[in-house]
Amino acid sequence: MPLSPSASKVGLLSESSRAEIDRWTAKYPPDRKQAAVLAALRVAQEQNGGWISVELIEAVAEYLEMPPVAVEEAATFYTMFDLKPVGRHKVCVCTNIACLLNGSERIMSHLQQRLGVKPGETTVGGKFTLKEVECLGACGGAPMMMVDTTYHENLTPEKVDEILNQLE
Repeated sequence: MPLSPSASKVGLLSESSRAEIDRWTAKYPPDRKQAAVLAALRVAQEQNGGWISVELIEAVAEYLEMPPVAVEEAATFYTMFDLKPVGRHKVCVCTNIACLLNGSERIMSHLQQRLGVKPGETTVGGKFTLKEVECLGACGGAPMMMVDTTYHENLTPEKVDEILNQLE
């Protein structure tokens, strides 16, 4: 169901977010600005403290002039997007084949024990959200994880502890 003009959600996107989305849509022909949907979702997620609400999905859809369900499909398909609040630090452990063969199960088990949460959960106090993700494209450094936007490769439980201890 189309939104009425009075129910516009675009205002939920900050001015700086809209400007950044515009920089992305400018890379595509005017009639193909929907191709920037992943970038727009990333911008909306960053603006919102690391997660995307239903209202922000609708705002992105309206801004890119596409059906909300198409934006929702992208947001739910890719593990880089979160549809509920996350901790101050998002710990994403790759469990795809290269990482799996090089010990990502051990890393994930260690993180679950250390943080006291399962994948998809956030620690008490909201410091960490633990996620299991598909390939992050660092197979040569397996096992690996991404904390916030920083890649950490060739992990051991000890190295994981060092990384976590350095975070606020």
